Amino acid sequence: MNWWAKWLQKDEAEKIIISPDGRLKCTFLLKNSQIYYSVTKDNKSVVNKSRLDILLCGEEPLKSRLKLIRSRTIRHQETIEMSWGEDRFLDNTYTESTFYLGETTKKRRIFTLRFRVYDNGVAFRYEIPPQPSFSKIIIAEEQTEFNVDLNSIAWQIPAYQPDRYEYNYERTNVYDLKKSVHTPLTIKTPNGFYLSIHEAALYDYGSMTIKLNEKDALFSDITPLSDGTKAHVNLPFQTPWRLIMVADSAIELTTNRIMYCLNDPPVGDFSWVETLKFIGIWWAMYVGEWTWAPGERHGATTVHAKEYIDAAVRLGIKGLLIEGWNEGWEGNWLENGVNNKFTVPTPDFDLEEVARYATAKGIEIVGHHETVGFVDNYENQLEDAYNYYAANNVHYIKTGYAGSMITINGHREFHHSQAGVRHYQKTVELAAKKKICLDIHEPIKGTGLERTWPNLLTREGARGQEYEGGAIGPSHACFLPYTRLLSGGMDYTNGIFDIKNNVKYISTTLARQAAYFVTIYSGMAMAADRPFIYEERFPELFNFVREVPTNFEKTIPLSGEIGDFYVVARKDRFSPNWYIGGVTDTSSRHVHINLDFLDEGVYKALLYIDSEDAHFRDNPFGINISEKHVGKNDTLDIYMAPGGGFAISLKKI
Repeated sequence: MNWWAKWLQKDEAEKIIISPDGRLKCTFLLKNSQIYYSVTKDNKSVVNKSRLDILLCGEEPLKSRLKLIRSRTIRHQETIEMSWGEDRFLDNTYTESTFYLGETTKKRRIFTLRFRVYDNGVAFRYEIPPQPSFSKIIIAEEQTEFNVDLNSIAWQIPAYQPDRYEYNYERTNVYDLKKSVHTPLTIKTPNGFYLSIHEAALYDYGSMTIKLNEKDALFSDITPLSDGTKAHVNLPFQTPWRLIMVADSAIELTTNRIMYCLNDPPVGDFSWVETLKFIGIWWAMYVGEWTWAPGERHGATTVHAKEYIDAAVRLGIKGLLIEGWNEGWEGNWLENGVNNKFTVPTPDFDLEEVARYATAKGIEIVGHHETVGFVDNYENQLEDAYNYYAANNVHYIKTGYAGSMITINGHREFHHSQAGVRHYQKTVELAAKKKICLDIHEPIKGTGLERTWPNLLTREGARGQEYEGGAIGPSHACFLPYTRLLSGGMDYTNGIFDIKNNVKYISTTLARQAAYFVTIYSGMAMAADRPFIYEERFPELFNFVREVPTNFEKTIPLSGEIGDFYVVARKDRFSPNWYIGGVTDTSSRHVHINLDFLDEGVYKALLYIDSEDAHFRDNPFGINISEKHVGKNDTLDIYMAPGGGFAISLKKI
């Protein structure tokens, strides 16, 4: 009997893939030419029997008379060292099973399903090699199910909306997810497990959103292109990893790093990449002091830039963002983005002189490209724009894509469609060639590409503090660690100390603003307020902002619940020092912190804590600053006021 005849007999197959610690199990099932999987932990259901399939345009479903050719299982164990981030070392230990499948039809199409089962999650992807009858495919639909208990609770933001990912998280039941929502989608099951459905290594494909199908099972709704299809790809091709993070508690979920492990290591030398803390010609525009557009109150002038560079030196901050420096901000810039010129400064801004002055002072300029979603206009100038910055010693760029859609090749596309994903990746790769780091606003969501492309230091991808003044409340930052931040760092524009500004009243306490530098990680962290606020009004609190790192050795979540509060400790990568931050919703809280994660020895603790009468509305400036000596056998009892938080530095003596 030849090999073809042998594998034709394998029309049914079942395989259990077991995590290294034995608690998590994923079952692969082939029955009646249909593929299914399910997930259990401690023999309790995590994901019920769920269908896997991809539909191709102009082709019969891949499941037509499907058989298993062969399978292969391996154990993999390694430690990954990250270039920068929340944790230096990641445990990449898993059991991998690969299933090679084919059809008995005349076309004899073949494809592969690859599963990886970790102690804290399951990942799988479709792999399609060149086929006997074609080398390109158009994907009409991906029918990947995540059949969780319908009575589970979900925390979600809607997909396909004008403001992209910039919405407030809402708690709902899974059975109500009739419309698509973004990932990471965080879920609590009735049997007490916490899940987050996401994806990793998103290249050349539409972003995955999630909604209920006609069978009331959650499934992958891939963001379509303007022609209605999901993706046009050349073979061989592999989809992004479909990732299910699994935890016993909400706080445990926050340090799940499988997403990065599923991405490839960097290729080439990225030793030039450095994380950065920066101030900016930015918040002054939001509070009405300056404007982006040229005129009497123009912010991005040569004079203002030099003043801010001098302030950065005094403050001990290494970077300066300058927005509104180029031609194209006149009039209704949201409608006229096609006029943006990325190598032409306004008449009152001399980029060459500002860059020279900054270099002489040891300050990094963070350049700015606001495309307003007119990607065609941006790509026509992309090479010249990056060369212009590189020639002027600008090593960091903040990009922006404001607008409900993006225009690519004359078509209006979703930011998170295949067309958008391709564009964002193009900017990252070109930036790497020019030794430039990126901070992308209105981005495609994070899927761990920072491991492969370490110059992608941060992104926005959720509501940040520009929404202060009424559009976000204290609970927002208590949702982020359990939802958005599972997809990587975020430029939240921290450190707004001018809380009672009449234009932008901030719904936090003062101590909480310092806490954000610990609770919301970003490889590029912005101290977003104007320099005089830091220097003249709150110099003592700014000491914490100056000293807190942007690159950590390890992260230890201490306590928290989704939307209620979050407390985390992080160790500096380049010293024995630790930093702790906490935030709460509108409820006051006392948290008990055991310092047993410290090394042996004595630490000087500087505590920035809400006063007993502090309140995010009534007394946002109420703060107590104190100092004490502590060690690993000590504990701290910390008070957080309504809408408040705290920050602590622990410096080893």
